[in-house]
Formats: sequence, C-alpha cells, structure tokens
Amino acid sequence: MDENSGGRGASRAPVTCDVWWAAPTSARPALLPLLDDHERERHRRFLKAEDRDRYLVSHALARLCLARAADCPAGEVSYIRDCPHCSGTEPHGKPRPVGAAAGLEFSITHSGDWVAVAVCSEAEVGVDVERIRGEGESDLEGLASYVLTDQERSDLAQVPSPSRSAAFFTYWTRKEALLKATGVGLSGGLNSITVSGPRESARVVRWDSAAAPDSVQLADLSAGTRYRAALATLTPHPVRARHHDGAGLLSRRAEHAPGR
Repeated sequence: MDENSGGRGASRAPVTCDVWWAAPTSARPALLPLLDDHERERHRRFLKAEDRDRYLVSHALARLCLARAADCPAGEVSYIRDCPHCSGTEPHGKPRPVGAAAGLEFSITHSGDWVAVAVCSEAEVGVDVERIRGEGESDLEGLASYVLTDQERSDLAQVPSPSRSAAFFTYWTRKEALLKATGVGLSGGLNSITVSGPRESARVVRWDSAAAPDSVQLADLSAGTRYRAALATLTPHPVRARHHDGAGLLSRRAEHAPGR
C-alpha cells in the first residue's frame, strides 16, 4: 500500500464508528461477571490494582457497547480469538464477536486515565490512546528506533524538544491503531508504516507489508493535552466518529447487578 485513497470519489454515506470513553476509576466488582473465563483469568494475573482496573473497565465496557449495538443482553455477547499469524496454544489475537453480536467489529485501548472502545458495523476498526510520557519516563530515542521509519525519525528530530514527546506519541497511536484494525498487532511492525507528520492531518503515506489493507481511513482523536489517540477504519469510504461517555453504561450495569 503506497497511499490511502481517503474515500476520494466516494458516493455513499459515511461509515459510522462509535467511540466510547471511560476512566479506570469506574471499576467495580459488579462488572466482573461481564468478563468471560479467559478475561477473568487475565484480570486476576495483574499485580497492580490500577492495571486490573483498566483491564476490567475496558473489557466490561466493550461487552456493554457491543450489546447496545446488537440490541441484546450483554451476557449474549461472546468472542472467538483466532490469530492467523502464529500457532500459540492460548487463545489470543483480535477478538471477533459471534452469536448475537456477530458482524460487529470493535477495538479496545487504555492508557493512564483513559479507556476507549471503538465499535463499527461496517468495517474493521482499531483505536489507540497513549499517555504522553516525558524524557524522564521513557527512552524516547530507543522507542523511536523501534516505531519510526528513518524519515520519520529525521522529521521528529526537527521538532522542538518541549513538543517532541507529544509528536512521537502522535506517530505511535496512528500506527498502533492501524495494526489493531488489521488484527496483526505490534508483530506487524510499526516501522513498516509511514504516516503523515504530527502537524498534518492523519493519513497513511506508505505501508510496506503483506498485511497492508487496500483502503484505510485514519484520524486523530481528542483525548486531552496529556494524551494522543487515533482511530483507523479499513474502508475506502469517509468515516464519521461519534463519541460517547461510557461511564453511564458502566454505572447502570453496576447499579443493576444481581445482589445490589
């Protein structure tokens, strides 16, 4: 893939993607029954409470959002996890709804104070949010060598130092959203993708991979000054992102959980 078409010449209505936002502080024990056995086991393994909370909120919110989109009880939402790129024994890979929510696509992300779930009925989708970490918190140069192409690293070096971390995470979220949409994940190689610069509208410039889709829409999302976020949708058509507060879904579920 050399350059995304961006929906030029499209004659149909935009594809709609719903993005639900919440905070890890919405975590409640009453949300645990929403997780399946695999998810509850992963939740149990986290050593830090804040990591358990992010995982619980993101996966509970995903089921509630899918149930809302499919107009079915959350208990009827289930997934298959199938990775076509390796033969691991534990279920993994991009989860895809089956049963009542079959046909919907979704993506989960969380970082710091944010959790987000993107749901789309018309195209595969990937979403990513990252807290901007300063030079004292991360090895920006080392990360750049892993994430960016040579040209992107050269461009990043020209960004004034105070803005460099934010610029880097703009690149990062755009690329991770793209890989999550394809289902390849980070194994697909962040530096196989070239995206536009952080001061430009988000778009794919080049994608040197067999996993590159024929058409993709890429957009930055607003998550506050301390975060960067992006949405990728595998479609040639324009995309309309609708943003929602997921805290209400979570609180209503917790309030009406059995035993309350």
